[in-house]
This record gives sequence, structure tokens and C-alpha cells, in this order.
Amino acid sequence: MLPAGDSNHVRHEQKEESQEHPSTALFREYLRIRTVHPEPDYDGAVKLLERVASELGLTCRKLEFCPGRVITILTWEGTSPHLKSIVLNSHSDVVPVFEDHWNTPPFAAHKDENGNIYARGAQDMKCVTIQYIEAIRKLKAEGKRFPRTLHITVVPDEEIGGYTGMSVFVKKPEFKSLNVGFALDEGLANPSDQFTVFYGEKCIWWLTVHCLGNPGHGSRFIENTAAEKLHKVINSFMEFRNKEKQRLESDSRLTLGDVTSVNMTKLSGGVAYNVVPSEMTATFDVRIPPTVDLKDFEVNIQNWCRQAGEGVTYEFYQKTMNQTVTSIEESDPWWKAFSKPCKELNLTLKPEIFPAGTDSRYLRAVGVPAIGFSPMNRTPILLHDHNEYLNEQIFLKGIDIYTQIIPSIASVAPQPGE
Repeated sequence: MLPAGDSNHVRHEQKEESQEHPSTALFREYLRIRTVHPEPDYDGAVKLLERVASELGLTCRKLEFCPGRVITILTWEGTSPHLKSIVLNSHSDVVPVFEDHWNTPPFAAHKDENGNIYARGAQDMKCVTIQYIEAIRKLKAEGKRFPRTLHITVVPDEEIGGYTGMSVFVKKPEFKSLNVGFALDEGLANPSDQFTVFYGEKCIWWLTVHCLGNPGHGSRFIENTAAEKLHKVINSFMEFRNKEKQRLESDSRLTLGDVTSVNMTKLSGGVAYNVVPSEMTATFDVRIPPTVDLKDFEVNIQNWCRQAGEGVTYEFYQKTMNQTVTSIEESDPWWKAFSKPCKELNLTLKPEIFPAGTDSRYLRAVGVPAIGFSPMNRTPILLHDHNEYLNEQIFLKGIDIYTQIIPSIASVAPQPGE
């Protein structure tokens, strides 16, 4: 059930929606399902997907490897099902909202006079799920069939790391049975006329540095304290951060995906105002591009800790080590099949390394080439932001783009070993 504020917006717009584009109506219906953490309504999303599968004549499988975390797979079998299949991946969960900062209720899917649809998930990434579905609806209505089987996979919990979603899925025999050859996943909006395409991701390192030192009374000049050591550690991380920031700002050829980002996200320590603590910690979020030697980078961290003094150690909460990227060479059959229809549509593609993390990293780690692509140009990047929106015409154009891309990638000629 929607909260009162959301319900009022829904009732106000029902008359208008009865005349709007059916793809837009389905998009807005999906946006109103509150798949928001910490208690996402996954059941509501699955029911919508089951209904759509029935409408389109797609088979629908539900897999539940973790309680309450259903992976939904809508399948359109190809004419040569022995060939490796295509995965069109998306996630159904969305991040929390601060409703006081929204101009409209964030789960009402309000559409303004300019056609901007406001809702959490409008960009990240419920739009792409519906664009896949509506592109396939069009292709099936035209009587099209393709050699390769298509799987629309809708997974949970991407926004909290994917550990109960794609991460576990790719390790299961059910995933292996899909026989995946290539995958599409989420990208980002682009404020310019270009369309950003992601062929790799940074490695995510979340680590906490522990500093031990001499305790004592807050009135004394205690030597060798935990705070002094932590200060040195923080300075080392922040000095490196500044160098990378300057490198990004001084070279217009670089993007955020080309440099290592560092941010201190937590500080902890102390028991009372007048007690010098024996331990203090700092937590850092580090994102490392595929061009960086990970062993060398960890040596830097070891040196920063050693230089701070004795009793300084670190531990990882997350330490991604796979640096696999997807080929964007013109000779690569998958990239060629993806980029050719884009060129025919006069789309300007801008290949980049994704600056954060998506489920694509789990696909690439098991040998599946994956491209991150959300067809949203001329759109400000608003994922996780207040007043997230996507314009209706941009959304509908994205469907048209997928109606060209999907046939191309689903018709790639048999490759060696197939």
C-alpha cells in the first residue's frame, strides 16, 4: 500500500495516465513499487515481472538462493538455443531517500509538464529493466526471432553490494546452465549528447586502519598516542588523494574512472573527554582503476602504516582483485555487434571505466564480457540524489535504441567452440 502522499499523486494522475504511452505507464507502475532498502518490496517487483512474462509469452523462472532475495529470469528462446545466450541484466532494488529534500513523493512517479518523471530508481535503474521489456515487446510484435536466447535477469540487493544477488548467482549451476556469452548491465546518464559506455570497473577496497598507542590522562602530553599515529595515516591517504585529484583536473583526457579515488568515511575512538584512548581507527573507501598494479598499491598502504609508527595495522572489509575488462576493439564480435547499431543510429559512444561498482564485475569475474549501458543522454547524473528523474522522451528513445541493439547482439555468428 502506498503512503497517503503517494496515493494522492497517483489518483491525481490516473486520468492523465490512461492516455499516456503504455511503456511509460509500465515504467511508472514499476517505480511505485517500493523496492527501497532496508525493507525492499521484492514480492511486488516479482509479481509485475511475472505478469509481463505472461503477456509477452516469455518463460519466467524464480531463483531464491538467499531467503527473500528472488532472482527473476525472463527468457526468450532463440532459434539456435545451443549457442551462448545474451543476458540483459538489471537490479530491482533502490537506495533510501530523504523525503524532506524531494519536491514530490519519491515513489509517486510524478510526471511534470516537461515530461520529467520523478522517482527513486528512475535512473538507477528501473528505466533499463522496462526498456529491455518494451524493446522485446516491440520485436515480438514484429514477429522477429534471433539465433541466440535472451535472458532478462532482474536481481536483488545490488545497491548493498550484490552479495545476496548476482555475486552468489554467478557461482551457481543455475547460472552456468544459462550458457551466457555476453551481457548488458547498467551505466550512467550523460549530460551531453554522448552516451557513456562502461567496459570495466574500478576495484573497490574498503579498509580500516587500526592505530594503537599509549593511553593516559587528557591533561598530559602523552607520547606515542594512537591519535598521533592516526593523524599521520590520514595525512598519507589524503596527500595521495590530492595528487590523484590534481592529475584528473589537469588532464582533460582522463575521467573519474582513470584515477584512484580515496575518501575517509569513518573515524572511531575514545571513551571519555579526559582520557587519551589506546586505540583509534579510520576507514577508507578506495576505488582503483584496472591500470594500477594492485600489489604495488597495497605496498603503499603498508608503507603509510609503517611510517606512522608501531602498532598500526589495517584490515579489509572488501578487497576486489579482479581487473578484467571487456574488449572494445572493433575486431571483437560482441563489441562490434553492440556498437554497429549505435553508429547506425548516429549515437556518439564514450567508452569509460565505471567509477563505482555494479553487478558487471561479478559477470566479468566468471568470464562473461559485459557492457554497462543506460541510454540516457542529455540527462544530469542523479542516481542516489534527491529528486532523481528521467525525461519521458529520453526513456522512450532508449527503448528504440534497444530494439536495434538487442537483435544485433542476439544474432552474432557462432564463435569458436560454439
